[in-house]
Amino acid sequence: MSTLTEPAEVASGYRAGRTLPLRVELVRQLKRRRTLVMGAILAVLPFVLLVAFAIGGDPSGRDGRVTLMDTATASGANFAAVNLFVSAGFLLVIPVALFCGDTVASEAGWSSLRYLLAAPVPRARLLWSKLVVGLGTSLAAIVLLPLVALVVGTAAYGWGPLQIPTGGALSTGTAAQRLAVVVAYIFVSQLVTAGLAFWLSTRTDAPLGAVGGAVGLTIVGNVLDAVTALGHWRDFLPAHWQFAWADAVQPHPEWSGMIQGTAVSVTYALVLFALAFRGFARKDIVS
Repeated sequence: MSTLTEPAEVASGYRAGRTLPLRVELVRQLKRRRTLVMGAILAVLPFVLLVAFAIGGDPSGRDGRVTLMDTATASGANFAAVNLFVSAGFLLVIPVALFCGDTVASEAGWSSLRYLLAAPVPRARLLWSKLVVGLGTSLAAIVLLPLVALVVGTAAYGWGPLQIPTGGALSTGTAAQRLAVVVAYIFVSQLVTAGLAFWLSTRTDAPLGAVGGAVGLTIVGNVLDAVTALGHWRDFLPAHWQFAWADAVQPHPEWSGMIQGTAVSVTYALVLFALAFRGFARKDIVS
């Protein structure tokens, strides 16, 4: 006779690591309308900027100062860099919050979460699959924008070196490498938003609440960073380092700001991901 202390029997052939394969979750997320709409928005943005420059003419300096925006039409590389500059602060926050915040909460909203766990899919495995796919689609969104911008900018302004606002230029090969570093850093800096969205997604059954909460808290961080009275306390805010990637598109790049920004973002993200897994493991799933 079995007792309560004996381990539960496992069906023959059952492997927890094979439940909810990543490819299945990835296909599910890629087919969703919100994924297609967000991809379309990011792909259209470079065309919008191209039309804006065509209508308004070449950008010119203000007060004798030349900024990255003023070099947008110098080459395809410059156009891609400007697209990242105008979108990194807010636009790219939205797909990250959407893909990481909607993933678990939407299952709860559809009342399908408990059925996934009854498959049986271990809770840690379910969260792991959704987190990996959420981060993967977020990275794809961040890569999509500069990639489309580079193609559009090259077709419109030609393939050439990246002109630096302060003077000088980076060769096409060096510019491509630096832009790759910039994209990687922007993704790392968005890990805090991803962590917030994912943690909130495990706490609520409302996808909009998780996504909106992550975006709102990110905006709060940006506002706090603008409060200069906080002094060195701003160094602990992820938003304080979000544009540190500008140091990479210089003749002699400075990496200290990006290193500090990476350390802050990864630390916050790991804590938030750990909270999500810990809370979800103890949560009473009723939806």
